[in-house]
Amino acid sequence: MEQPEEHAAERPGLILRLIKDQRVAFLLVGATNTGVGFLFFIFFDLTVGNWLDTAVNETIGSLATLACAHVLGVLFAFVMYRRFVFRVRGHVWRDLARFESVYLVAIAINAVILPILVGFGWNRILAQFSILVITTLISWFGHKGFSFRREAEAATEIETDDTEADR
Repeated sequence: MEQPEEHAAERPGLILRLIKDQRVAFLLVGATNTGVGFLFFIFFDLTVGNWLDTAVNETIGSLATLACAHVLGVLFAFVMYRRFVFRVRGHVWRDLARFESVYLVAIAINAVILPILVGFGWNRILAQFSILVITTLISWFGHKGFSFRREAEAATEIETDDTEADR
């Protein structure tokens, strides 16, 4: 029996058709996301971060910069990964919630490490760049196995459809 349209597999995105390796596609899209997210971070560092450094302190400036960049960066990354790497349909809000939960783990680690590095005298932008290695690994495993996971769900739906058809 055919799967319902909303769960039918889509043709792979342009990047996957050209590259054929989802890990490489993830890294290419991730590099784009990282670049855009880093530009958001720099923008908020130069605006909100600098203002709060003076008005409150560097820790608050760092955390506010991180939070502002996070919101815009996650929304951009979600659209890019969903469209060009994982190519899933349906469940947008659930996927976004899962996607954000993966990023919340990453940002929690980031929120602990960034102020420590800045406190040791690191430049905030260089400190953030160094943290990207850790957060990239968290993102790959989290999004592949959790955010955009469809296999078990699709198998259950097919089984249910087949069982109902046999009745």
